[in-house]
Amino acid sequence: MTPVAGASDIFLEPDRDVIEARVPRRATLAGILRTHEVSENLIVAVVDATRPVFDPRRLRAGQPYRLVRTFDGRLRQFEYEIDRDRFLRIVRQGAPGTGLEGEIVPYIKERAQIAMHGEIDAGTSSLVAAIHEAGEQVQLAIDIAEVFAGEIDFNNDLRQGDSFDVLFEKFLREDEFAGYGSIVAAEFHNDGRRIRAIRFTPRGGAPAYYDERGRSLQKLFLRSPFTFQPRVTSRFSYRRLHPVLGGFRPHLGVDYGAPRGTPVVAVASGVVVSAGRDGDSGNMVRLRHTNGYETYYLHLSAFAAGIGRGTRVAQGQVIGRVGATGLVTGPHLDFRMRKNGVFVNSLLEHRKLPPGEPVPPAHLAEFRAVRDDALERLLWFVQPAVATSASTQ
Repeated sequence: MTPVAGASDIFLEPDRDVIEARVPRRATLAGILRTHEVSENLIVAVVDATRPVFDPRRLRAGQPYRLVRTFDGRLRQFEYEIDRDRFLRIVRQGAPGTGLEGEIVPYIKERAQIAMHGEIDAGTSSLVAAIHEAGEQVQLAIDIAEVFAGEIDFNNDLRQGDSFDVLFEKFLREDEFAGYGSIVAAEFHNDGRRIRAIRFTPRGGAPAYYDERGRSLQKLFLRSPFTFQPRVTSRFSYRRLHPVLGGFRPHLGVDYGAPRGTPVVAVASGVVVSAGRDGDSGNMVRLRHTNGYETYYLHLSAFAAGIGRGTRVAQGQVIGRVGATGLVTGPHLDFRMRKNGVFVNSLLEHRKLPPGEPVPPAHLAEFRAVRDDALERLLWFVQPAVATSASTQ
């Protein structure tokens, strides 16, 4: 709508055009600028200004960009969102006719602490469903599952009536969601038991999660070789009907159903014994761990970069991706565990494994202070959150 100028008003027509759009598939920086009728000389100048700070060949389809130009075709500014943390900005420096300059600019983010309450019931029968119901995203469910992975099998252990409270960090950019930070504290009520998790970083150590007494929630082995609890499609058995060959044969591992390409992680720190093709097992990684344990990851579609004989891997590190290589009927992971030369049922063995290292005695007083503060904030936030789903500090 055109403003109506008053007797003493002077209405100035805008002298610039602002274009906001998203990068099309297979687009180039030069092609985007041509689409908006930028001159060829100026296109060359923009690309030249970009190269020292960002490779223009790395434009990703779907990412937003913003172009500001004058009506006579001069470019004032070009911005491209690289990721949630940074954007590329090309601006003209100084007076008209001077050169363009490129820079990578971090987004200004606000970090908020959010508390939410969730319940497992007939309508929200999984952790993902409960998180979605509360208005949060699946990544938060994955983060919670990782915190409690040593205590709860989220595929088999959840029961109707279970509930949880979680205090977590959330990043906002111009009031829009920009990712999650750390889980500060959480409490899960599962099948009649209460499990608490407090994030604490011992001086000189790495952050980890502990219960209220300072005992580690991380076990020697993860519950599964995935970042989120997958679906078990076939269990450990000495007499299973083979899906391809027929007849009853031993199945000395646990099959997990997952889409092709799903990342597979090491369940414990160790050393790669072998990584390659292994007959009916297809592409397989074999790891050696402490206390006489070995783990096997079968039917992979690909190995992670750098994974080879003698490579040291950390617990939770990606070592490959789900596939359907070898003698299989479809994509899945056959995960096997061997202890002192004998294959064992990993689902049962996990319950016998000791927890990780507790909070060092010298740091217990500091831990208790962190614990009390985190739990107080969790309970304070969650009281209204039970009714409203979430509250913001």
